[in-house]
Amino acid sequence: MRVPDPVQPTDALFLALRRLRAPLITVVVVFSVGVTGLTLIPGTDPQGHVWHLSVFDALYLMSYTATTIGFGEIPYPLSYPQRAWVIVCIFASVMGWAYFIGIMLALLQDRAFRLAVARQAFVRKVKALRRPFLIVAGYGQMGRMVAEKLDARGRSCVILDSDPASLDALADAQLSSDIPALVADARDPASLGLAGLGSPYCTGVLALTHDDEVNLAIVMAVSLLREDVPVIACANDRLTVGAMRDFGAEAVVNAYERFGNYLVMRLRHPDTYRLVTWLTAMSGEPLPPDTEEHEDGHWVIASNDGFGRELAQDLEDAGLNWSLVRPEDGPPDVSGSVGFVAGSDQDALNLALAGHARLENPDVFLAVRQSSPRAKPLLEALAPDSVFIPAQLSVSEALSRVITPDFWEFVAYLWTLDDKAADGLVSRIVQRMGRGSPDSDRFVIDTVQAPAVARWLKAGHRVHLGDLFRHPDDRTLQLRALPVTLMRDGTPTFEPPSDTLLRLGDTVVVIGQTAAFATMNQGLIYDHVVAYLATGVQVPATWVGRLLARGRRAELLRAWESGQD
Repeated sequence: MRVPDPVQPTDALFLALRRLRAPLITVVVVFSVGVTGLTLIPGTDPQGHVWHLSVFDALYLMSYTATTIGFGEIPYPLSYPQRAWVIVCIFASVMGWAYFIGIMLALLQDRAFRLAVARQAFVRKVKALRRPFLIVAGYGQMGRMVAEKLDARGRSCVILDSDPASLDALADAQLSSDIPALVADARDPASLGLAGLGSPYCTGVLALTHDDEVNLAIVMAVSLLREDVPVIACANDRLTVGAMRDFGAEAVVNAYERFGNYLVMRLRHPDTYRLVTWLTAMSGEPLPPDTEEHEDGHWVIASNDGFGRELAQDLEDAGLNWSLVRPEDGPPDVSGSVGFVAGSDQDALNLALAGHARLENPDVFLAVRQSSPRAKPLLEALAPDSVFIPAQLSVSEALSRVITPDFWEFVAYLWTLDDKAADGLVSRIVQRMGRGSPDSDRFVIDTVQAPAVARWLKAGHRVHLGDLFRHPDDRTLQLRALPVTLMRDGTPTFEPPSDTLLRLGDTVVVIGQTAAFATMNQGLIYDHVVAYLATGVQVPATWVGRLLARGRRAELLRAWESGQD
């Protein structure tokens, strides 16, 4: 299917010419009449002979007169009839220029013209992108978080939003790159086409608007026009979620449902919850403190939208008792409850409900929904047991799926761990890379992403997975990174052993510090580094050095391989 792109690159020019046609004709007529008159009206030279201005002299005189420059009378002083005609031309040209400038200023303020200019600039920026990028539909709270995180990772994106006020905030955002943005309805396939849906560099679409219907329309458009491009959408209604999945959405993030899953995990498997939330948090976030499994009992949910129904369903699936109340009816009775969720769509009301619940029952498990980042300082002061931020939850999952898709499979695997296994994995990660939440990355053992390793394997040598996580300056030191998934022939192996022998085509998903990823790349692309990491044999970095040491190197390699056997 061809992605439609009906906009021509000269839209703004044609619009300007159409609006300026009348004033341009007026100015041309004034100049033409003025030049004609100056050439026909006779003058006299210093000897008293009759003379006529040439067409060029008349045009030259008219040009600097009409533009108020005034170089004087050339080539001879003008006669009185000529001066009288020049006076007429001056006033006529002033009125013509005033008419032209007025229409020009009105054109610059015209919304259609400004949109056409912005659209053409947007199209040029998108076409200039020569590296992978994502299309982000919606620049609300979720869209801003996505843009900031992508920019921090050095990833490119293109933004569509139907609200001009939302995109105005993009100009004030502290981003390191210029992100192309357009005021347009993302449901329109042509808008997606302008945003680069048909570009070979488009690697995915994120539907992050606050309207489930709009997100569904985006999913349908992308699935029908570019089925090879993954689309990840947010939705809060289960019917909409089902429709998105029917149209082949790569993933559908239901923040309401996901929070219920996290809350149940927090209650049933606190160590697993601690691990999952830590690994999906922003890079560098501290490891959450240990928590204990919460006792069963009655839960009270105060909500005025679909969030309450979704959460109640998740609690019921977990075998917990619950009651759903309306926040507008006043603070509910939580004296005999073990948990209370302040889940309205208003931050001030949630704070009031949470404060009353804590006064009434200081031991109650308190969960609060946060809709705006402005409420963050107040919630930090209140210190509830759990904070639900729909935008942050949706963005974390969406970015995890689209930036490192295989990493989300590892996160799904973590959900199946018991507390003992999760606590052991936390200990290994902290021991290797510290208590700050790690980044994730992936690489493929091929000639593009790991050329040195690929050449090493093609030469008949062996390399273990753990060798790539050694430091290239001293292989006895470990990099601050860990392999978490090994994809081979479409089958994932989670927490793969370090002595696993690598093969061509393997995909390795890693977590760790960003600096460790950069150091690891040396072993992926430099032949002498991978040789040292795999064997401990120091190989010269230059071709001449390797040629001179070829005999000694071959002897060491044979000794190493015989030892491996």
